[in-house]
Amino acid sequence: MAPSLALLLALALSAALPAPRALAAARWPDRDPVLALRLWWCLIGTVMVCCLCALALCAAAAFPMVHAQLFAPAPESVLLAYAAGPSAPWATGLAALLAAGGLWTALVVLRELLRERGVRRAHRRALRERAPRLPGGLDGAAPTGEARGSLLVLEDSYPDAWWLPGRDARLVVTTGALRLLGPEELDAVLAHERGHARARHHALLRLAIALGDGFPGVPVFAALRAQTHRLVELCADDEASHRCGRLTAAVALIRLNEHRGVLSCASSQGLMTHRVTRLLDPAPTAPDLLHRRRATALALGAPLLPLLIAFAPGLLALR
Repeated sequence: MAPSLALLLALALSAALPAPRALAAARWPDRDPVLALRLWWCLIGTVMVCCLCALALCAAAAFPMVHAQLFAPAPESVLLAYAAGPSAPWATGLAALLAAGGLWTALVVLRELLRERGVRRAHRRALRERAPRLPGGLDGAAPTGEARGSLLVLEDSYPDAWWLPGRDARLVVTTGALRLLGPEELDAVLAHERGHARARHHALLRLAIALGDGFPGVPVFAALRAQTHRLVELCADDEASHRCGRLTAAVALIRLNEHRGVLSCASSQGLMTHRVTRLLDPAPTAPDLLHRRRATALALGAPLLPLLIAFAPGLLALR
């Protein structure tokens, strides 16, 4: 059992330290943000599965009752393969540490979900009071799924547009944005927001924020929060550019944000400037489909590796 635990912890450390650092420093995610987003969350999934498997093995080693329940239907050879020896004092402390981490993770995610639920309710109350519903048909053809939602116009001179997710989803646009943007630019903004809705980016952001706030001293979760925010915006920008063209999407992004000062020299290194520059650059070469599929399969298979490590002693014992 000890070799499996060592391998699980080594894999968790590799997925939590060097792999995210290399992925954050790479340049190719700008060309394929969808694949990069998958890789990030598969890394986090790998870390989580490693910790869960390590917790199960440590609890089995520390507590005979857990060992008996966990391996009750297994043959004698499998029981011997997972035996920790007459005493395993290290297992109790490690199991307590992993259990505390798992409990804290569940609590911070629940806290963020409850906070976001309260914010959504407040926004919906404000919209019901201030925003008239457009007559049928003026919101255009909405995509299927969660991206299908009513277009609401909010009387406000401040130009803005956003997606309010949930059961009663809304795509909100202010009158300031309607006056500022031309028809094609407005279409690009709406395509951007519907891209967020179609891919359920709000759920990824909420989870990334919860993990980043819950584990402020863990670099992988801080990087996950920053990279998720960056990559979901790049993904939505690509949705807008595919529908309306890269130049139109860039102009819409500039006009909708120039009053905020985010494109000034003081913020020239910010995300907004990077997004505009990326859209104004020549269209990147489309990623090779075969390479993309291989990378996706590798990313999706990474969280299964801890399970293989955890089950390896039992599978070898059955040979």
